[in-house]
Amino acid sequence: MKVIDLTHSIKENMPVYPGTDTPKFIPANSYEKDGFKETLLQMYTHTGTHMDPPAHLFAGRTTLDQFSIEQLIGKALVIDCRDLKECQAISMEHIRKIGDKIRDADFLLFNLGWDKRWGTDAYFGNSPCIDEEVLDFIISGNYKGIGFDVIGLDPIVDENLTRHKMLLQKCDIVNIENLKNLELCGSDLFWFSCFPLKLDNCDGSPIRAVAWFE
Repeated sequence: MKVIDLTHSIKENMPVYPGTDTPKFIPANSYEKDGFKETLLQMYTHTGTHMDPPAHLFAGRTTLDQFSIEQLIGKALVIDCRDLKECQAISMEHIRKIGDKIRDADFLLFNLGWDKRWGTDAYFGNSPCIDEEVLDFIISGNYKGIGFDVIGLDPIVDENLTRHKMLLQKCDIVNIENLKNLELCGSDLFWFSCFPLKLDNCDGSPIRAVAWFE
């Protein structure tokens, strides 16, 4: 079995969404004093490679812990969008290139090559985003989730979170952000899992995103 980690490591001074704080690793117990090591971890729920449920934006909508475990595992396809430049749109042309395989996918993962900018100011640039036609396709497609190797579903300048709202208001779906290594997954269907922490009444969580091939 071949396994690929699609997750950025959580660490202090890592890239985070503008306006939020970086994680803090606060020593709580030490080998010398207590005979064991334990760390107090302080961070936002949307840190690093993470997922958004509908409750991220809408009160009363589905929280992460309300999803069944089956929602978080399935077959995925990577959609190669690395030909796009900043501010350009991910269009149905990219979807059509996949062919009929897309009907068998539970997750659509969009590879913009943006993870190569991780840790630089360029990561916060105007990454390509899905256009309305692609968003409508996803909403009508009964997918378990979508994912991106960029910091957000919306352009970073869109403080209204227009695409987030359109997606999460209408669908019980998860939106995954800050993936990595999507270019290693090939162009065929593969197994994918994206398990979050099981936090009560949760608006989002870091995940461990993994691809594997049997």
